[in-house]
Parts: sequence; C-alpha cells; structure tokens
Amino acid sequence: MPKIVDRDRYRKELLSQCLTLFAAQGYGSITMRQIAEGLGVSTGTLYHYFPSKESILEQSVLALCEQGITNFFAQAAAAESLGDGLRPVPWDHRLRIVISFFIEHFQFYQQQLLLWIDFHQHQQRKGAERQDLLRGFWQRTHAQMVTYLQLPPTQVDFILVFMDGLLLQCLYDRGDGEADWVAQQTDLLITLLER
Repeated sequence: MPKIVDRDRYRKELLSQCLTLFAAQGYGSITMRQIAEGLGVSTGTLYHYFPSKESILEQSVLALCEQGITNFFAQAAAAESLGDGLRPVPWDHRLRIVISFFIEHFQFYQQQLLLWIDFHQHQQRKGAERQDLLRGFWQRTHAQMVTYLQLPPTQVDFILVFMDGLLLQCLYDRGDGEADWVAQQTDLLITLLER
C-alpha cells in the first residue's frame, strides 16, 4: 500500500525549519542544496515543494506573520482579561501589552530583522528594485497594529520605528536583557504619543 503523505502539512514542517537555516547561514549565503541538507531531504524533494529559495523565504514569512499575529492576539486577550471587562482597555495599556510581547520574543525579532536586512541586500545585488515581500509584511503588521492599538497610522508608524530601533540598539550592546532601560524607553514613547 502506498504511503499517504499530507503534502500541505509536510510543506509547513519544512518551512518551519527553513527560517532557522536562513538565520544561521544568511539568506544570501545559503543554497538550495544546503537547505535540503539542513532539512534532511533531497534537493528534488525541496524543489518539488518550493521552486526557489526566494519562494521558501516568502512562504516562511507569510506563515511567520500568521503565527505571530495569532500568538500575539491570544496573549493580548489574556492580558486584557485581567481588567474589569466593563471599560475598554486604554491605548497606552494596549501598547504596553504589545511591547511586553515584543520583549518576550526579542531574540526572535532581532533574528528576523537581521534576516530581512540580509534578504534586502541580496535582492539589491540581484538588481531587484522593489521589496514587495518585506513591504507586504510591514503593511500587514502595520494594519494589525492600527486596529489593535486604535491609534492613527502615523502614530503606529512611529511605534514600529521605535521597536525597530530597540532591535538595532542590541547591535550596540543596548537593550538586550536591560528590562529597566526598555521600560524607560516605553514610558518615554507613551509620553511622546500623548502630546
């Protein structure tokens, strides 16, 4: 009897391991053969599921975005339920929930940012002028944040720039593991947004 394979589930399993490989070796440096070796599959199997390295990254990013949004809203709902349930949760409390989730997954987001930078550089070397994948990821994140925080898009732009800045501070040995410093920066951000 032939083996029955749930192709969609198997594809998702492969994708879940690919971002780790990209992060470890760099998007621009790793080849399809190395990805296949890292996944423990043949190159033919890898090409059966994904036509290119860019396709793997694109599908990984989409899956990552969905997973991140799902995880965040599950955690945010739990944090919001700690209130009395009678009044709406104020935007500054929602922002603290966002920052708390961000800090809890800080290393992941730092790794993700470095991967985006590597991917962007690789695309530029190839002569690609547009970064539709990264732009789409940002737009989706931005739209979700506008809806959740119930703030104007320009303020959410500022918040996302702030969060990217926290990630980059780690390149200067700032922020990583410095909970007091991050809390101080978050308080400053809220003060600026209240003006």
